[in-house]
Amino acid sequence: MELENCILIAGPCAAETAGQLETTAKEIFQNRVPISYFRAGVWKVRSNPKDFSGAGVPSLQWLKEIKEKYQIPVCTEVIRGEQIAWCVENGMDAVWIGARTTVNPFLVQEIAEAVQQHPIKVFIKNPITPDLKLWIGAIERMMKAGAPEVMAIHRGFQNNSENLFRNAPLWEIPIALKTEFPDLKIICDPSHIAGNTQFIPEIAQLALDYGFDGLMIETHHDPKHALSDAKQQVTPLELKQLIDNLQFKSKITSEMERDLMLLRNQIAHIDTQVGGLLFKRMQLVDQLAKVKAKHNLSIIQPDQWKKAMEKYQHVAPEDALFQQFIRQYLELLHQASIDRQNEVK
Repeated sequence: MELENCILIAGPCAAETAGQLETTAKEIFQNRVPISYFRAGVWKVRSNPKDFSGAGVPSLQWLKEIKEKYQIPVCTEVIRGEQIAWCVENGMDAVWIGARTTVNPFLVQEIAEAVQQHPIKVFIKNPITPDLKLWIGAIERMMKAGAPEVMAIHRGFQNNSENLFRNAPLWEIPIALKTEFPDLKIICDPSHIAGNTQFIPEIAQLALDYGFDGLMIETHHDPKHALSDAKQQVTPLELKQLIDNLQFKSKITSEMERDLMLLRNQIAHIDTQVGGLLFKRMQLVDQLAKVKAKHNLSIIQPDQWKKAMEKYQHVAPEDALFQQFIRQYLELLHQASIDRQNEVK
């Protein structure tokens, strides 16, 4: 996929002020980032009621002014059916349904009925839980409602086993969705998967390698002072640099090459996770060493290490090669932990 064929959606997490939207849009265009849509959340669903929840209906006019000034399509998130009419009346070109809404079929149906009365493009984020059927159900409701275009957005899933990113990518789920709907365009939202700008480039590249049709990247002219999701928003200049460094590849035509690519990308993703978690483990070992030193405890605690080893014995016990590897790995891990604790004063 070449850059010109990539659907690129960028803009701040939330519409805060007219000036904030104008400055962000201006800097995106000054940096010549070829965006397909300018985005901003007007209504923000928040777990904490004290958090900024959007500027509401008045900010639709701010987006409309961006659209007219820069001649670029604009989009925002909807939560209820009544908001569709307001978006259409204010010139929105598309809306997206967020992860907390997709999980609720009653709200999705309410929005679908509104789309039937006021046709508009709809982008559907995956549900917050890893449930492919819920995602498909929301997509099919919008298609049945006659939305001019329906696209899916992959933004990751809540998963207790994921510790490095804000949301677990679980790439197999959007890949399964693509298998179910080969003609459906799927956009990746690396901002919400990452939760931190340092991981966005890697996730964006993986999405492109998997054959995703585009990216939605949260962009703010002053992320440090953003009223929501400050850690995962890039500046317009950083967006430009990110896009310039991505490799936009042609679609894989060979089924064998495609299968190899998918598997290798999954391995690369796991390797990144393992590396980050191992480093975090070593940092905890350093803290442990300080506690031992404070209380004059010996570095080697056989009972604790035995418990640590037992945790691994339940993983794939029938795989002899894996068990052999894990024993060697644990020996190295144990020695590395001892070495680090010896260094801590």
